[in-house]
Amino acid sequence: MFIEQPSKWLRWLYPKALWRMDENEHSVYLTFDDGPIPESTPFILKTLREFDIKATFFVVGDNVRKYPELYKQIVDEGHGIGNHTFNHLGSARHSIRTYEKNVAKCDELIHSDLFRPPHGWMRPTQYHRFKHKYRIVMWDLVTRDYSKLLSPYDVVRNVHNYTRNGSIITFHDSLKSIDKLYFALPASLRFLKSEGYEFKLFK
Repeated sequence: MFIEQPSKWLRWLYPKALWRMDENEHSVYLTFDDGPIPESTPFILKTLREFDIKATFFVVGDNVRKYPELYKQIVDEGHGIGNHTFNHLGSARHSIRTYEKNVAKCDELIHSDLFRPPHGWMRPTQYHRFKHKYRIVMWDLVTRDYSKLLSPYDVVRNVHNYTRNGSIITFHDSLKSIDKLYFALPASLRFLKSEGYEFKLFK
């Protein structure tokens, strides 16, 4: 649970970030990090179409540059777009200036006011600068679909166990996750629909 749902101290570190939406609404916000890439994005889009669900894709700018047709497909199908830096840059290893320039480079391609830091963390100084320009979207549930230690069934179990009203749910549009998503994504969406959740985008 420590990994699947963020700890109180982490929420305290970024108090103006979006961690969970309205807990009084029976709704969830699906998000996908790291794409678009040809190995996983087409399957994710196909599955979302089949379930008639919209999600928000936090894209890596360099992937948008390399696969513009996939990015265009995401947008054309009515999904939301957020910034995940240009090079999936980790905050800890780079200066504030380098990090900001990398985020801005991605923004030149996607023009979104949504931002999610790679690895779910950034320096407090970076957070305080970005919170005035972007809506920083974190998560209420990370499915851990990227983990080598988890099976596809474990990913679905995380969705079963930790989803609640207003959950921002994080999957990954990546090579690390796709083998699990073939089973886990449709199984998770079937469960969420059976529970009567409404699927929303960030407005």
